[in-house]
Amino acid sequence: MSTTDLPRLRSATGRWILLGTVLGSAVAALDATVVNIALPSIGDHLHTGVSGLQWTLSGYTLTLASFILLGGSLGDRLGRRKIFVWGTIGFAAASVLCGAAVNIEMLIAARIAQGVAGALLTPGSLALISASIDPRDQGSAIGLWSGFGGIAGAVGPFLGGWLIEVGSWRSIFLINVPLAAVVVAVSLRHVPESRDPHAEPGRVRPGGGSGASPRRARGRAPSTQPRLDVPGALVVALALGALTFGLIERMPLLAVAGVVLMGVFVAIELRSDHPLVPPSLFRSRVFTAANLVTLAVYAALGGVFFLLVLQLQQVAHFSPLMSGVATLPITLLMLMLSARAGRWAQQHGPRLPMTIGPLLAAGGLILLLRIGSGSGNVTGYLRDVLPGVVVFGLGLSALVAPLTGAVLGAAPAGEAGIASGVNNAVARTAQLLAVAALPGLAGISGSIRDAAVIDHGFTVAMWICVGLLLLGAAIAAVLLGSSRDRGQPTDVDCLPNCGVTGPAVQPNL
Repeated sequence: MSTTDLPRLRSATGRWILLGTVLGSAVAALDATVVNIALPSIGDHLHTGVSGLQWTLSGYTLTLASFILLGGSLGDRLGRRKIFVWGTIGFAAASVLCGAAVNIEMLIAARIAQGVAGALLTPGSLALISASIDPRDQGSAIGLWSGFGGIAGAVGPFLGGWLIEVGSWRSIFLINVPLAAVVVAVSLRHVPESRDPHAEPGRVRPGGGSGASPRRARGRAPSTQPRLDVPGALVVALALGALTFGLIERMPLLAVAGVVLMGVFVAIELRSDHPLVPPSLFRSRVFTAANLVTLAVYAALGGVFFLLVLQLQQVAHFSPLMSGVATLPITLLMLMLSARAGRWAQQHGPRLPMTIGPLLAAGGLILLLRIGSGSGNVTGYLRDVLPGVVVFGLGLSALVAPLTGAVLGAAPAGEAGIASGVNNAVARTAQLLAVAALPGLAGISGSIRDAAVIDHGFTVAMWICVGLLLLGAAIAAVLLGSSRDRGQPTDVDCLPNCGVTGPAVQPNL
């Protein structure tokens, strides 16, 4: 189908396509925002300690971060709708296993499977809009897709907390099943199939599609199908798995093995003619700086989003519902301010907001250190929680859109997709390693019922996260230029919920 034959957004087909992709991304967004809220309940019902809860989050993030770029390439090769649908089915099946888990080991295994399915589902959502909607309407479609994604992110904590209180933690997984059934039905009936058989091997468009042009490698004729960097994907999965296991279980030799395997992955990417992570992207100082900021900042965010819910529920005695509602101002601020921050950065450059944003977020974390046993009432919330949440949300609002704009603007037009995919993988990897390492560094281990240990560890961990945010601000201030990068123009109005086009922010608990 040529671009002139693609449906307009206002047509019935265009609306069905938008519905299918929005619901698909909403399934993953809801899961991401509600699992943290359920962690204390999971710990109580499955009789597990902090390490089991770490694995509940890290098992999903591990496979998602390892295979998300490969998932985009598979969509190009086999069909974007096909991979999107199979990812949705797999996500629903893994969700059923999560809801049926009889012990923590079964839950962790199901979460690992859920991450693999998410790596197929997540890139396809935005890729289908790019491939299936008339180019004249793609900006509006992406804006609507992002807006509804923001609503899903805002509703998620409230819905998750309510489901846990009226039902159980199992319901937050089982709710994915009817949503996934609608996504599959709409996609099979109304969303056209699309491929990119002439794409550059291994390249991913925004949202998971491929790059624009074939290349001739070492005198060979270009392939008519995108090649897959399976060795790179497997090695990075082994590396992240070893690092995660070594950090959570405190096995230094295994963590060192993970670092060595990461070096092997880098060597594979340098030698491959179809790398998952093209080394040429890092020749741009702006791209390198933006990803270093992402690594530092999103490591901090991973630690915050994991530990704050424990502090609220186990120390301040918030209910699951109220712990979700407590951080809702972060989402609301990002929905209201992120696009404005992105447009400002387009005109004036990303350096200032990428420096100020982490500083504000660090200030918010310092304010959140006031949370204690006396914070679990209206007065305590207004005094100890709300000020920190607001300042933290202002920091994220200033940072996220300019960061994504810097990543996309630093890449050539034909490589914007793979650039955003790499940045997304860096963000998820940072969150993964933070959840694995931070509780041990802060002295949080054993039972989650020990409020004194959690309270002390939360203080230590938040100061570590403050340090990571300050490091991110310093990198932005030193390495980013004083004026905006003169690369390709970027549209950041879809932020902060752009899926693979931006880092994976989960501003709710």
